[in-house]
Amino acid sequence: MEHEDRGAMRAWVLHPDLKLDRQRRAPDNALDEAVALAAALPDMEVVGADIVRLPKPVAGMLFGKGKIAELKQKFHDAEVGLVLVDGPVTPVQQRNLEKEWKVKVLDRTGLILEIFSDRARTNEGVLQVELAALSYQRTRLVRAWTHLERQRGGLGFVGGPGETQIESDRRAIDDAILRIKAHLEKVVKTRELHRAARKRDDFPVVALVGYTNAGKSTLFNRLTGADVFVKDMLFATLDPTMRGLTLPEGREVILSDTVGFISDLPTQLVAAFRATLEEVLDADLILHVRDISHPQSREQAADVEEILTQLGVAEDAPIIEVWNKMDALPDDARASFEVQAQRSDHIIPISALTGDGIDDLMAAIGGTLEPAKIVETIVVPYSNGRARAWLFAEGLVEEEEAAEDGFHLKVRWTERQQQQYLAL
Repeated sequence: MEHEDRGAMRAWVLHPDLKLDRQRRAPDNALDEAVALAAALPDMEVVGADIVRLPKPVAGMLFGKGKIAELKQKFHDAEVGLVLVDGPVTPVQQRNLEKEWKVKVLDRTGLILEIFSDRARTNEGVLQVELAALSYQRTRLVRAWTHLERQRGGLGFVGGPGETQIESDRRAIDDAILRIKAHLEKVVKTRELHRAARKRDDFPVVALVGYTNAGKSTLFNRLTGADVFVKDMLFATLDPTMRGLTLPEGREVILSDTVGFISDLPTQLVAAFRATLEEVLDADLILHVRDISHPQSREQAADVEEILTQLGVAEDAPIIEVWNKMDALPDDARASFEVQAQRSDHIIPISALTGDGIDDLMAAIGGTLEPAKIVETIVVPYSNGRARAWLFAEGLVEEEEAAEDGFHLKVRWTERQQQQYLAL
């Protein structure tokens, strides 16, 4: 069989539908997403998936005895080697389930970490994933942590050749965390220098954010002509990419593509990727790309907004909602969404795949960004204290020097601010 030839691991996906969870997602859509997550791992063959309805979690086992026995038979018959539980699983539950089912068990956080490990390409990305994985593993010392030894592509949660048991205690993990944080601090400082340089050169930054697989990288490529990896797969893009973009009026901006967000994104990942995601915090404009054709588009948008809030993005930050994949909608739904979009200046319907709506998006970007600034030196007579005070109050003065004919001020301002000054 093909899966035997390539050595694929046979996996089964379970989505626990907890009745007590008031914020629980529609179970069918949640299961579909969990299966897509599992399929994003290389050498993984999903051979089955189930929604398991739970009145409440069972402390030591998560599921009840009857359900555990029923699932055990399923896994045995399907020759399953890995069970992916789409939700949190405690270390004790994980150990007990593995013992009972005789398979490896991975929860949602562990699965996402595995995917991120597989996707990371840059040194920074690898470090951030390792930091998140160490923070996660610190709480479950019953697991192996072979990712530090790089014996296989992933983090060692799934298993594979060379997997070993824990070789160190919490102190060793803490030492590794400190070492990685030291490396990442250097990355943060470098990023800060780059951001400062861009501000000096007056290059506004436009950041793409959105739920994973919303089409950010396709849009990035459409706008910049870049060749970023694009695939209909969750977390196809992990490491951030930045490219120059020329707006219709000729202004240069920098477009930044970021890692996709997802519901219940592990807190370890939000913390570890903070250095990368700070590009969003510092952006002059955020483009929130939504897959408007997805049945859970509204819930996905809420998840993205929650993570932006966690990162510290201000409520009044300039954001344009980009309703992507309009081409995937039936005609009546597309017409309805277009009417809704026309009622707002901050919603632009597009298809990154076909190019429809891209001109409107470019115009909206240009119209939302702060106008370009001019740097020049002006002379303010000593007698015109009011004008000098206004310039300082507006934060326009970069340098000041007293001369015989008055104050020589180096100012950075927009044409509108220049006209306001001349009208004083």
